[in-house]
Amino acid sequence: MRQAEITRNTAETQITLAVNLDAQTPVDIQTGVGFFDHMLTLFASHGRMSLVVKANGDLHVDSHHTVEDVGIALGTALREALGDKAGINRYGTSFVPMDETLGMASLDLSGRSYLVFDAEFTNPTLGNFDTELVEEFFQALAFNVQMNLHLKILHGKNNHHKSESLFKATGRALREAVTLNPEIHGVNSTKGVL
Repeated sequence: MRQAEITRNTAETQITLAVNLDAQTPVDIQTGVGFFDHMLTLFASHGRMSLVVKANGDLHVDSHHTVEDVGIALGTALREALGDKAGINRYGTSFVPMDETLGMASLDLSGRSYLVFDAEFTNPTLGNFDTELVEEFFQALAFNVQMNLHLKILHGKNNHHKSESLFKATGRALREAVTLNPEIHGVNSTKGVL
């Protein structure tokens, strides 16, 4: 089973997180940030992976530290769960429509960290979640998984729909990338490592 458990304790957050790429349940997200919980649930469900997150953060300040640190922990857990990445597809791309919005995620589990983020939010908050944290979360995720991640809103108006399409698309693209392919022997790279 490709799985990992992470505990991350700082002066700002205390996080325990478990991911299993080869199981779809349980999915149980408790960060204290309702909108973020909703987005992570969508990410895991559309990525067809088990994800359990318990986070206590300094929400009296704002949700920045909690969201960023969950991204760090999730990225680290995914990297550990993938191991040497033998036999995986490596690449994944998904377009997700959400009513008037169309979002895209394309990623490469290359071992090189990079985020391209092309999305604008016209509302500064969704619940107690700052919309600028969408990019912060994905940056922390990409850099700790060590993947190239390209995210784009092709069109859309509703800020909830924009965020939701990006989380769903990333989950779906990640599922494609981590899927074991019997036609791939070793790692999917001419370098011999990912």
